Amino acid sequence: MSTVQITAQDINKLRQATGAGMMDCRKALTETDGDFEGAIDWLRKHGQKVAAKRSDREAKEGVVIAKTSDDEKTGFIVTISCETDFVSKNVDFVAFAQTIADAAVANNVKSAEELNEVSVNGSKVSDLINDKLAAIGEKIAVSRFERLEAPYVASYIHGAYRMGVLVGLNKVAVEAGKDIAMQIAAMNPVAVDAASVPADTIAREKDIVMDQIKQDPKMAGKPQEMLDKIAQGKLNAFFKESTLTAQVFVKDNNQTVGDYLKSFDSDLKVTEFKRVAVG
Repeated sequence: MSTVQITAQDINKLRQATGAGMMDCRKALTETDGDFEGAIDWLRKHGQKVAAKRSDREAKEGVVIAKTSDDEKTGFIVTISCETDFVSKNVDFVAFAQTIADAAVANNVKSAEELNEVSVNGSKVSDLINDKLAAIGEKIAVSRFERLEAPYVASYIHGAYRMGVLVGLNKVAVEAGKDIAMQIAAMNPVAVDAASVPADTIAREKDIVMDQIKQDPKMAGKPQEMLDKIAQGKLNAFFKESTLTAQVFVKDNNQTVGDYLKSFDSDLKVTEFKRVAVG
């Protein structure tokens, strides 16, 4: 039994992230000693279809700005976080975030730390942030910074600066870049294709799938070879649903994203993408 105190705030956070019921969230957190990601896995292993948010790409509240350099070969995502949506929706705060993102592009910065040291109108970004903090009374920061380089980079901002997407392509394709960026915003893939899914993500999915199979009474006594085939089938379904090129194209559900890229240009490929969201 867990000795970690599970708070109502912890339970609500898990509910918001997964859509699971309150009691199920409490049980999951209790069984995993309050480990948030472990609780998501516990829910999935016990048959719950959860809308698991990847916390490494999330910010609580704030503004997300996605921009590219003039030559469209480098893209930047800058998230300026704050504590409330009241502040994040303020026109002046959005303009402030745009100014910092412009500084990132103009100075071709490589990290959030470097961005904080950049000068804007004679003041460092870190000082401007401290001044803004004092003015609005909320903690704010450059909470997320992403950079992407490719022969062509498309940028996309979705939902009143709630999400930013960068897409790297191996050649210039403005229309395709916009379409793929919108796909990524809508469907939140984990990787470009099955080959580029991180090994730890695959291992995690395999563990979840095997636990699901073992808990199915119909699978009791079945040979391991059969269980392995079922597990591989479930894993293939994960790749189809969660990798960009295998996903159904949102603008035409009769083809996959991979099909769309080939129909647009037989040599066109997505090299990389970034997706950052708040909320």
